[in-house]
Amino acid sequence: MGTSVRRLVIIPTYNEKENVANIIEAVMQLEGDFHVLIVDDGSPDGTANIVRQKQLTFPDRLFLKERSGKLGLGTAYIAGFKWGLEHGYDYLFEMDADFSHNPSDLIRLWQACEEKGGDIAVGSRYVRGGKLVNWPLDRILLSYGASLYVRLVTGMPVKDPTAGFICYKSRVLEAMDLDKIRFVGYAFQIEMKFVARSLGFSIVEVPITFTDRQEGVSKMSSHIIKEAISGVLSMRWKQLTGGYKRK
Repeated sequence: MGTSVRRLVIIPTYNEKENVANIIEAVMQLEGDFHVLIVDDGSPDGTANIVRQKQLTFPDRLFLKERSGKLGLGTAYIAGFKWGLEHGYDYLFEMDADFSHNPSDLIRLWQACEEKGGDIAVGSRYVRGGKLVNWPLDRILLSYGASLYVRLVTGMPVKDPTAGFICYKSRVLEAMDLDKIRFVGYAFQIEMKFVARSLGFSIVEVPITFTDRQEGVSKMSSHIIKEAISGVLSMRWKQLTGGYKRK
């Protein structure tokens, strides 16, 4: 894999001191010169301080964007996308800090865009070969049910629309009006895919094994789930009324 193509992995953090150093190391060890941007929402556990220490080891590849408080996953990624576009990256990735996403799969996501023609590559739990590890049955049913619901309402042929392990070609994000992405939780993940597809971009799903976090605390909440349910309906209505246009 050549190093002329610039790749940025955006990792939002809030209280991830148990994971952040290890996830940075794992990405930095990959072939292909991946860069990392940590977007930290004022973690009181000192996550940002750990990142600053790691910057001494990776001064040209590790970057930190600090925000004043817990502003939500969606806004963290939007901030990361804008930063990455401003700095000329060709591919921008979303990835969790907690190792639920295997860093080595970043290469497969990139290849799905570079070699298989996808504008967006989604690390999918629900295509053939995808797996869930360490998830309780009720959470599996909730997640799979949410995916079916999204597909029924939106018509998107994406089997894992709430997935958050993604590679975007920069042109996709450049075409989107990121300031009009309105959701912050799981609905953010759905909205990004839905808007991109509404603008004519192609989505490829890559099977991954998703492993529930081993360290730290899950950020799942009932508010996030409710936002996703109501948000899908509003997205579909906006599409039907011509609300999604290229920037």
